This record gives sequence, C-alpha cells and structure tokens, in this order.
Amino acid sequence: METTANIKKYLEGGDLRSIGRVKFLIPLIRNQQDFDLLFRFLHSKDRIILMRAADAVEKITIGRPQYLQSHKSEILDFFQSAEDKEFKWHLSQMVPRLSLTEQELEIVLSKLNQWAGNPTESRIVRVNALQAISEIVEENPELEKDFKDLIEKLQKEEIASINARIRKLSIK
Repeated sequence: METTANIKKYLEGGDLRSIGRVKFLIPLIRNQQDFDLLFRFLHSKDRIILMRAADAVEKITIGRPQYLQSHKSEILDFFQSAEDKEFKWHLSQMVPRLSLTEQELEIVLSKLNQWAGNPTESRIVRVNALQAISEIVEENPELEKDFKDLIEKLQKEEIASINARIRKLSIK
C-alpha cells in the first residue's frame, strides 16, 4: 500500500516542462486504494504536483479505466473548473473512459467542443479535446454529424497540429 507522503515525493520538484518521476510512480499504483491516494493530488494547489498527478492518473487509466469510475463526479467538477492547460489536456484524455449518463455526456461534449473550438486555447488542449470527442462519437454514432461540423470549422483555421490530428482521426 502506497502512502500519500510516498506518492507526493514522485510528484514534487522541477518545473512544468518536466514530468518528474511519474514514470517511476506509475508501477507503484497497484490497486484502487493506491489510485485513490494518487487521485487526491488532483486537488493540489501546486500546479506542478497537479500536472504530474493528472499525467499519472491519465496514464494508469489507459489500462485500468475502472479506477476512474468512483471519481466520476470529481472529474466532471474538475472538467467544469479547470484552468491550467496541462490539467485540461489530461482531463480530455480521461473523460472518454468514464461511463456517462446522457446529461453528463451533454455537459462533457459542450466543454470539449468549447476547448476544441477556442482559438485562444492551448493547441495541445484543442487536439486532445478533438481526440476525446472522436472517442465519444465512436461509442455514440448519432453524434457524428456535429463532430464533422466541428472538424470542418477547425480545418478552416489551418493549424498544422489540429489538421494532423484530423487526418489521423479520418484514417480510422
């Protein structure tokens, strides 16, 4: 069983350009209880700790999405209030892994569309939001028309990173 103090030492130090010791932390998160301790750091006021915790949570849940489900309401709250671009891009990657009600799905899609379509938003946030929408549309084909409309709008901006992601999504 990991401890909060043990987890924190992997998240601290350095600057925002580094993921610190996250790759060493990930294998130490072996069960839901360890994950729950890590998840607490998503409430950190320290931007570096928050960013690294979000990175670890996002990477761990690629293979274990069920760990997120008990934190769904917190994730949806974070989704509405996130300000830091690093947190937004990790939230975008996590949210398609949740089982969402119709109402929750509407809220999530609204925010993802806002992030993807906002020219003042970080390009990484925009690309990850676009990817998340694509993953949600795969599970909800009735949303495809709105997604195609968004893609058309974004292509007109002629931003290389966004257009590259659109091409990648079109290959599927």
